[in-house]
Amino acid sequence: MDTLYIALNVAVLVALIGLLIRMQQKHYSFSKRVFTGLGLGIVLGAGLQAIYGAGSEVTSQTTVWYDIVGSGYVQLLIMIVIPLVMVSIIQSIINLEKSSDLGKISGWIIGFLVSTAMVAALVGIGSAVVFNLDASEIEAGQAEQQRGSAMESQLGDIEGMTIPEQILSFIPSNIFQDMTQDRPTSVIAIVIFSMIVGIAVLGLRRKKPDEAALFTKGVNAVFAVVMRIVTLILRLTPFGILALMATTVATTDIAGIMELGKFVIASYAALIVMFMIHLLLVGVFGLNPMTYLKKVLPVLSFAFTSRSSAGTIPLNIQAQRNSLGVDQGIANMSASFGATIGQNGCAGIYPAMLAVMIAPSVGINPLTPEFIIQLVLIIGISSFGVAGVGGGATFAALIVLSSMGLPVALAGLLISIEALIDMGRTALNVNDSMLTGTLTARIMKKLNLKTYHDKTAIEQETAV
Repeated sequence: MDTLYIALNVAVLVALIGLLIRMQQKHYSFSKRVFTGLGLGIVLGAGLQAIYGAGSEVTSQTTVWYDIVGSGYVQLLIMIVIPLVMVSIIQSIINLEKSSDLGKISGWIIGFLVSTAMVAALVGIGSAVVFNLDASEIEAGQAEQQRGSAMESQLGDIEGMTIPEQILSFIPSNIFQDMTQDRPTSVIAIVIFSMIVGIAVLGLRRKKPDEAALFTKGVNAVFAVVMRIVTLILRLTPFGILALMATTVATTDIAGIMELGKFVIASYAALIVMFMIHLLLVGVFGLNPMTYLKKVLPVLSFAFTSRSSAGTIPLNIQAQRNSLGVDQGIANMSASFGATIGQNGCAGIYPAMLAVMIAPSVGINPLTPEFIIQLVLIIGISSFGVAGVGGGATFAALIVLSSMGLPVALAGLLISIEALIDMGRTALNVNDSMLTGTLTARIMKKLNLKTYHDKTAIEQETAV
């Protein structure tokens, strides 16, 4: 009987995918199809949970089939991340009008990412204080204890790393290993390697212009092919969001959310405040925040459901270029750097909230200026190299809590709501990288204001 129910559930998903395909054939806009997929996924997931229960065998086996569409789509995006980052960075540098612009662009991008992460830390501290979060109030079950033990074992891999050693980890020693995304800092390593290649071509252009021209022509051709692959994959976005959202809602632990509801509310309050700060910055730089919001929402919807900053890089770059009017080189760099540096949600708000709620358990007052200053500085430094996939927040928490002398095992108490809050964190991370690209382009006078203000440009990220 279970097999029949599973087949029926899969048939429902297929029917909804058929509906989205029909919408595409009727030329409904990309954003409308994305949000329709999001809404249908929520309804489908809620239906599965209401009928079968979150932990039932039927729900579990159904979501395994749904993962073919949802996780399959995310894997396709991750597949193209490294080729896209590598080729787009090289192409951006060799096509720069002024080689001196490279240093300025990189400086502004990294500056925005790290500074917003430090502001996010202050927001996280404030939210933890306002909601009076206290780790001692949370009961630890078997799953939470196991998660805490796992975090302590993970700590052994990174504990004792000095700041110079962390910086050294960004430099690639085996570029082929980093192409497999084997390390948390693999994307940064690929960016550094690509920048070196681009700079080498600029030098070669002065000494051997024919060879440089041949290489440039080849890179431009490869870039065109990679971007075509990206376009083909992004057309699947509504289907991926539908399946991902259905799986997330169907398997959500409602009881765990109710028990840790205060932390969930405090987390999303902090995320919303930081998001409002992002929009405020857009306004400060003379741009319409509502125009920006409308154009980034489809990207943020995918980031929210996929929980992968790295996986969102292709959609991020396309939206910055085609919807916001950001210069191609700046869009490539901000999306690539933003996937691993200065993540406001995972590396800023989350570890700051954990530090404030855990500190009293070991007799530390988290409201002293010394504690707050130290915490913000550590978060700014440690925001380099946070993996842009699920689990990056845990990595950031391990670094920050251990640097502050706080027990990392207590962070395992939040395992039951990890997925729910990670969705919002990832959306904020991605928004920060898009904000960084937009503001950097504005400062460097490389923002196409006509495209930015063009309301129809929001649909062009999946254009043929």
